[in-house]
Amino acid sequence: MTDLAFREATTDDVAAVVDLVESAYRGESSRAGWTTEADLLRGRRTDAAGIAAVVAAPAAVLLLAHRDGVLVGCCELRRTADGTGAPAYFGTFAVRPDAQGGGIGRALLTRADAEAVTRWGASALEMTVIAQRADLIAWYERLGFRGTGERRPFPYGDERFGIPQRDDLEFVVLRRPTAGTAG
Repeated sequence: MTDLAFREATTDDVAAVVDLVESAYRGESSRAGWTTEADLLRGRRTDAAGIAAVVAAPAAVLLLAHRDGVLVGCCELRRTADGTGAPAYFGTFAVRPDAQGGGIGRALLTRADAEAVTRWGASALEMTVIAQRADLIAWYERLGFRGTGERRPFPYGDERFGIPQRDDLEFVVLRRPTAGTAG
């Protein structure tokens, strides 16, 4: 997507990023896209303090994608260990619901992959996805992610992650090699 511009988020972007992430995953507005979690979780997916912490973290970067000056996507990258070759965490990934399906997510992931290699020499991108999101997991698999076999508990009782609408939520860990690495 040559019409996308990428840049690193600053503290001035925090409110816009919170709005973007919320619109992509929670509430009625999220139903305009396919990434909605509205049937699994109510409440907030993130807040200003959480996004500001990512922006301020020395071992993280929040990448923004703009089209014609409008924020259309974002993702977080975080160094997971010192030294070259460790996987980088990939998260806080969101695309505006009315822009989903147009290649923005794929372009942002490609940019994130390159950033992780350039910044930290990352050998892979690693992420967590709610296990019940088969459609989302299938999309990531089409982009080279594979399940690691690791599962992590959902943080029930911590409303910073939302209010679960079912009692069987958990995360699966997905990983893919960064561009230019094998296996």
